[in-house]
Amino acid sequence: DFPKEVEQEAERIPDKISEKEYAVRRDFRDVTTFTIDPADAKDFDDALSFRVLEGGNVEVGVHIADVTHYVREGSLVEQEARERATSVYLVDRTIPMLPERLSNGLCSLRPNEEKLCFSAVFELDSEANVVKEWFGRTVILSNRRFTYEEAQQIIEGADGDYREEILKLNELARKIRARRFNEGSIAFDREEAKFHLDENGKPLGVYFKVQKEANQLIEEFMLLANRSVSAFIGAKKGKNGKAKTFVYRVHEKPDAEKLARFANFILKFGYYFEARKGRSVAQQMNELMSEIKGKSEENLVSILAVRTMQKAYYSTENIGHYGLAFPYYSHFTSPIRRYPDMMLHRLLAHYLEGGHSVDSEVVEELCEHSSEMEARAAEAERASVKYKMVEFMKDRLGEEFDGSISGVTEWGIFVELADTHIEGMVALRDLSDEFYVFDEEEYAAVGTRTGRKFVLGDRVRSRVKNADLRLKQLDFEMVGSYDAH
Repeated sequence: DFPKEVEQEAERIPDKISEKEYAVRRDFRDVTTFTIDPADAKDFDDALSFRVLEGGNVEVGVHIADVTHYVREGSLVEQEARERATSVYLVDRTIPMLPERLSNGLCSLRPNEEKLCFSAVFELDSEANVVKEWFGRTVILSNRRFTYEEAQQIIEGADGDYREEILKLNELARKIRARRFNEGSIAFDREEAKFHLDENGKPLGVYFKVQKEANQLIEEFMLLANRSVSAFIGAKKGKNGKAKTFVYRVHEKPDAEKLARFANFILKFGYYFEARKGRSVAQQMNELMSEIKGKSEENLVSILAVRTMQKAYYSTENIGHYGLAFPYYSHFTSPIRRYPDMMLHRLLAHYLEGGHSVDSEVVEELCEHSSEMEARAAEAERASVKYKMVEFMKDRLGEEFDGSISGVTEWGIFVELADTHIEGMVALRDLSDEFYVFDEEEYAAVGTRTGRKFVLGDRVRSRVKNADLRLKQLDFEMVGSYDAH
């Protein structure tokens, strides 16, 4: 919960837009504007505007909630947001970074309400090249709120509001996306587990979030805004040869040792991965991702591929973003739920007004804190998914399921169920037909008498033996194996 004084301060923030504020902002209220978000979204922190310009080029505005207009530096709300650094999305609840009056009210770009934004506006030609860009504060009026599903239906041929605009934006996004992959961006298509919950938060079913073109449309324009804002500041060097202090989202090159282990592992499935460094890693990774599409080992291989990569983090030192293949990259588009985006909005506003470079040590400290809090949030989110998976399986004790071996350790074999991707462990001591030991070289459990092996990727059938909610752990027992070694 938020401290009472933080909630009270948030309640006192005025919601009326002053005439002075209208006067200093670029007015987009007459330009077609809409949001596209998940069906269950409560806060809308980004909107797109679209208009055709004279001469045939189009203008696309990426409008982001102007959180820093409402959350003043040094205020209690600001201090609380800085401490939290991120919103946390657990399966059955959200722990927001900002009080609800801001996240779901004042700053949320709800339809038919005038809203203050910080915007990145692009003029694009027919090939989706940026001809001109502008960054600054705006006022918008969203005409419509779309869910991803509604926008997707229009993309797939259905009739609907702003059909022409959505189709044109999608056509541009496709071109930007194709160019991005051409330039070395890596395409990790991870399946994200979601749950159907009853009114008490009990999981009734597991399903997987599918990334379709409507999601990609939004993603491409957000990436365009993030990289453009970052390059706008980062590419300009001062007299001292240094760029102004800024908040970058950076991602280092993969570690050669991790890549070697990954290459060795996927060899078991018949895939070759020879790249050890440079951009060729990205190229081979993309080829591998398309090769495994739809195969039974797809989820396992893509999870391990992601683990092979370094973790992205926030820093004042720009080393580029390897996974996206961007020389400059920052987070600008989600200030309702990420503190680094708020930091960036403040810095960008300061520099647009001609301000001098700020103290990098102060900013770096906040970057480190934000990176730490992001890692903690990700851990909590994973634990929350695990907890709900165990809760879901609690009612299925004794039932049998098909799956595949997703990991082997000295004490057990991890099995991932085919339909739900829920993972449990078969203890080696529970395998009654033989005495098995862990072979590190082979990454397998090997029988000491017969030499029978259980290897990563093997298809097996297992029974749910125990579900421990406290430990977030599932115990399986082996019923049968389809792959004999």
